[in-house]
Amino acid sequence: MACSQCAGVEQQFNRNEAERARRRFRRKGPDRTTRLLIDALRVALSTRDSTDAVLLDIGGGVGAIHHELLDGPVRRAIHVDASPAHIAVAIEESERRGHQGRVDFVRGDFVMAAHEVPAADIVTLDRVICCYHDMPALVSRAGQKATRYFGAVYPRQAAWMRMAIATINVIQRVRRSAFRVFLHDPGSIELALRAAGLERLSMQKTLGWEVVVYARR
Repeated sequence: MACSQCAGVEQQFNRNEAERARRRFRRKGPDRTTRLLIDALRVALSTRDSTDAVLLDIGGGVGAIHHELLDGPVRRAIHVDASPAHIAVAIEESERRGHQGRVDFVRGDFVMAAHEVPAADIVTLDRVICCYHDMPALVSRAGQKATRYFGAVYPRQAAWMRMAIATINVIQRVRRSAFRVFLHDPGSIELALRAAGLERLSMQKTLGWEVVVYARR
């Protein structure tokens, strides 16, 4: 894990945070934007009567997306995360839900490990783009792995969101954490995905987030 942001990810998304996320997931299910993404992917897959899709979830956290989709149209998942704590909790949750053997776990920076990660029918980046400094590299390599669908959740371009992210980063500096949050231009994200051969199928917006699904041309 050479980059400072990756070291910051390990510090930010530690065991305590991972345990809190798991308790919240067990109690309430996926967060609202994650649920919107999962539902949009289910709709896209239903149009092709898919029952054996493979999911690549980059920055998968505690595994909310694959825990939900493995009970439906997805038969196998690949979970990539830079946080060892989130990997550990996701493995434990997979075993609890009877999904062991259906999920492959990869710890590390996806951009650096992309050549070792196989392509998949579906690729997801749920609130991950805003946690990575090199958006073009992350989005283009993730998009290239998607053979059918690509889904993402990222912050909207809004003045109040810029202020919120700036405040978060000030707090991170005070805490001497290397972790930073980024507000990447949605237009540039779309350009990177189109360059990877994807076209947008749907977009939903909440107060702070955009939820998008793209399909392979």
